[in-house]
Amino acid sequence: MANLFSSFDPSTSIFSLSLNWLSTFLGILIIPTTFWLLPNRTGTLWHKINLTLFKEFKVLMGPSGHKGTLLIFISLFSLIMFNNALGLFPYVFTSSSHMSMTFALALPLWLSFMLFGWINHANHMFAHLVPQGTPGVLMPFMVCIETISNSIRPGTLAVRLAANMIAGHLLLTLLGNNGPSLSMLMIQLLIISQIALLVLESAVAFIQAYVFTVLATLYSTEVT
Repeated sequence: MANLFSSFDPSTSIFSLSLNWLSTFLGILIIPTTFWLLPNRTGTLWHKINLTLFKEFKVLMGPSGHKGTLLIFISLFSLIMFNNALGLFPYVFTSSSHMSMTFALALPLWLSFMLFGWINHANHMFAHLVPQGTPGVLMPFMVCIETISNSIRPGTLAVRLAANMIAGHLLLTLLGNNGPSLSMLMIQLLIISQIALLVLESAVAFIQAYVFTVLATLYSTEVT
């Protein structure tokens, strides 16, 4: 079991410097090409995805959303989806399956929402602690429950993304390790199942990036 999970450890290093995390920044090399290359199918598809996300996030945030916040969430979606998809390639380090990255994305977002809300809309934040129509006897309990549920949001965001990414990779690794001991017929079935799981993981990579960004957008609407 230790050897199984060690496949997710950042082990590539030169001069004691871990180089696995450099895969997270490979997207920076792709971004400048969109400004000088001729329009192509990939660029058109990515433009349509960003336009669809822009329209949906704009509806979620409503008229009270601040200018520039939509760009932040679309960039967050692009970063997570790129790292999720990059981890599907063999021998590529999946940074989004590690809590150190997912928590580093979720915690600053949550802290910025909380600080902005309590500094600028303190009454609104207090009102969120007690749902409308709560009996007076239950108000202290509701405040405790809402406070706890609000405090664990960065943890749930980080665990959801990391757990979903590492689960699929573990399943692919477990099935792939059994290949040498199987017969020819079972190997053919194994290859078909691996391809099906890879297609499923491609969908999960997109969906988890979308879920993370939508939840972050919804959390931001509660402080405005």
